Amino acid sequence: MTQARFSPIDQLIIRADKALQAFAGSQTLTNRPSPADSCPENELNRAERKHSTGLMRVNHAGEVCAQALYQGQALTAKLPDVREKMQEAAAEEEDHLLWCQDRINQLDGHTSVLNPLWYGASFAIGAAAGLISDKVSLGFVAATEQQVCKHLESHLDSLPVADVKSRVVVKKMLADEARHAQTALEAGGIQFAAPIKALMTLTSKAMTTASYYI
Repeated sequence: MTQARFSPIDQLIIRADKALQAFAGSQTLTNRPSPADSCPENELNRAERKHSTGLMRVNHAGEVCAQALYQGQALTAKLPDVREKMQEAAAEEEDHLLWCQDRINQLDGHTSVLNPLWYGASFAIGAAAGLISDKVSLGFVAATEQQVCKHLESHLDSLPVADVKSRVVVKKMLADEARHAQTALEAGGIQFAAPIKALMTLTSKAMTTASYYI
């Protein structure tokens, strides 16, 4: 059944359920298997394990934000094809969410306790962008995904060399996020001005720093 057959109330309930699944870690199925499944679990020392856990916790929090962003935008998108693109990207972000969750569990870590806060803020931003216009909504997706790519690239430089499981997950996520950004621009998204991107960078930095530790 397509989203168009659901009433606004139904859609809100569906998104509330997805929110609970996103930051409670209750999702269990992915569209694609984790890239880490075929990689060996190499021994990490205490410091390496702690650092990998922190970085993957940041990535998981980022995917919680992505879920909220896409769900908010899909709720308010005006054109059906734009709404469909939001839903397609959200499906791949669900894979990323679970890949990160699995890796954190393997490292005996925990996801960020701030995830409900990140979800709520991102959902509101996504819905607001969709209300303004589809071009702004898609432009925000592109700018956000570009920010995510920068974080993932830095994580590849920082992750322990021996942690091949985390590294292969991050590499696949990076490829997907870059494609999402390009798709959003090709669909008509506007290029955000440098000051707006700078503000997004500062906001993203606060989220990633807090999620690394908490």
